[in-house]
Amino acid sequence: MYDEYSNETMLDIYVFETEQLLEQLEQLMLNCEKETGFTSEAIDEIFRIMHTIKGSSAMMMFNDISNLAHSMEDLFYCLRNGKNEIADNSFISDLVFEGIDFIKEEIEKIKNGISADGNPTALIEKIKIFIKDLQNDVQFPDPGIKKAIVETTGSIAQDTYKSNPEDGRAPPKHAFKAVLHFEEGCEMENIRAYSVVHNLKDITSDLFHIPENIIDNDSSKDIKQNGFHMCFTTDLGYGEIQEVLMQTIFLRELILEEIDKEEMERISKNKSKPYLVSESDEKPGIHGEKLNNPGTQKSKTERETPLSSGHQNILSVDVAKLDRLMDLVGEMVIAEAMVIQNPDLAGMELTNFQKAAQRLDKITKEIQDMVMSIRMVSLTATFQKMNRIVRDMCKKLDKEAKLVIIGEETEVDKNVIEHISDPLMHLVRNALDHGIESAEEREAAGKPRYGTITLEAKSSGSDVLITVRDDGKGLEREKILNKAREKGLISKSDSDLTDREIYNLILLPGFSTKDNVTEFSGRGVGMDVVARNIETIGGSVIVDSAPKSGTTITLKIPLTLAIVDGMNIRVGKSLFTLPTISIKESFRPKAGDTFTDPEGNEMIMVRGNCYPILRLHQYYNIVTNVTDFTEGIIIMVEHDEKTLCIFADELVGQQQIVVKSLPRYIRDFKKTKGLAGCTLLGDGNISLILDIGGLIYGWNDG
Repeated sequence: MYDEYSNETMLDIYVFETEQLLEQLEQLMLNCEKETGFTSEAIDEIFRIMHTIKGSSAMMMFNDISNLAHSMEDLFYCLRNGKNEIADNSFISDLVFEGIDFIKEEIEKIKNGISADGNPTALIEKIKIFIKDLQNDVQFPDPGIKKAIVETTGSIAQDTYKSNPEDGRAPPKHAFKAVLHFEEGCEMENIRAYSVVHNLKDITSDLFHIPENIIDNDSSKDIKQNGFHMCFTTDLGYGEIQEVLMQTIFLRELILEEIDKEEMERISKNKSKPYLVSESDEKPGIHGEKLNNPGTQKSKTERETPLSSGHQNILSVDVAKLDRLMDLVGEMVIAEAMVIQNPDLAGMELTNFQKAAQRLDKITKEIQDMVMSIRMVSLTATFQKMNRIVRDMCKKLDKEAKLVIIGEETEVDKNVIEHISDPLMHLVRNALDHGIESAEEREAAGKPRYGTITLEAKSSGSDVLITVRDDGKGLEREKILNKAREKGLISKSDSDLTDREIYNLILLPGFSTKDNVTEFSGRGVGMDVVARNIETIGGSVIVDSAPKSGTTITLKIPLTLAIVDGMNIRVGKSLFTLPTISIKESFRPKAGDTFTDPEGNEMIMVRGNCYPILRLHQYYNIVTNVTDFTEGIIIMVEHDEKTLCIFADELVGQQQIVVKSLPRYIRDFKKTKGLAGCTLLGDGNISLILDIGGLIYGWNDG
């Protein structure tokens, strides 16, 4: 069955929806822990999530995932129908989080094309044992169901209805006809219909549906227009079957009607009838009801209005297609520059051409802005994942801390988010392991028992600043210095180092002040990973700390990696590009404005302040005739609150540039310090993009 009905589209839908459900489940569990208990609403929602994962996993033949979700569903069925106050909520949370981690690992295998071969047997047994421990205390509200829970090898949610506890005889079969309408814009209605049928097959008989061939892609249009019609018999009563159907993901509306045997026979003889349930049916059912999914119980007009302006116009797009679209926009920007800046047009007066070029430039920028906005993703999901890390580490380290999130709605390019997830995880782990003290230590120091880790994001021009701040014991300045000397990481005297420079030593490879290697730290790789990942995307890391008050680590990252505004400059025959966001000003100095300090460094006085000068022709050994400051141009740039004056021959002009990575053989060459990439200019020449941070720190090292 799997080979016959499964395909890449079904698998993509399964992976996407399961990941979304796991995120919802994880957040629900964290919220329940904060509230110190499970509300009835939370139990119902968790039960629904596990029911959906169970059904979809079984449909895709991922039986281990389905069996685990099945047992977790059983657990919350007990809580939902009994007195959940008696349960050990902390232990339940541990079980569920262990289950979430298992399913996440299996989903990751599936995404990477690896067999989902994990074994959840041990966890399932733990859940079964816990359910049995609850049996003597659970009270079921339905008088028709005995206090004892059925064997946990089956589904409690279904098996409790399989027998009549009063006389031991099988209950009479019920017949139903139903129509399911899915949310507009959800797509793949036929696959969703197949999932419904799969979930019903073990608890129904005589099941048939219209359209009959739901695997055919053409059936999606029919289901979208007329709904998915079913007719079946079952041992379950109206309330039970209604509950099962209402668990269907993306269900907008359910029409469920209980019918008698005569009606069932009439329908079964005419399976080709296009509508099994209709308001114009001459003979009404025994028991019928039209149900909107929770939160959508509105009139048809009210419901269609938001759908037409929202759900209906939202489409899921493959990330690879967005990446390809971004590449094409980049090529379009380059092509536009090559047309407008074509050397063959130099000196020609082409009024109509200039008007057309301006129009093309306007349209190109609008397309670029639109594509960029599509790729922008909020930091919410990335930030919320840190709640789980704080929760788990507090348990393992026996510490008490809370996570405060600010500015999670801030948006960055999706490719940037992919690079900052791991660094953020390291920073939060380090804050708990290195920074936050034990509850006893905090109380002895006059601090609140609970430590606080603050995760904040805010926009700053074309950059985003992400801050991880803790109120722990702070970094030990002398310990860092001693460790750095032992490893030969510094050559300057202590008086020449600022506090920030000393604290930034923790970002160097192999640096760690931990004396013992633990599960979380002491290996000297965490902060190095942070610095390397952030520098990869053209960002920077700033470390600040205050003894006994805490540590603040700020990540400065670009909004996007693809297209930036740049200023082109020339040095000899070489071309360089500076990100305009880093430029403070440019000017041609006068004679006497520059001087040499006692250490031989060239400096310039600007409005009473002294700044170092970096001659690009000397730094990169470029031959040029412009060596006098009064003949060239000074470009003042800033990075991490440090300023540098770059000396070049001339400014060529400003334009949008498409950032390209340097070839590997060039990156491995020694003289690439201070280069962030390259770009193709309109005249066909290649310009090297300068890394301002690398130049500033490289100049200091030189």
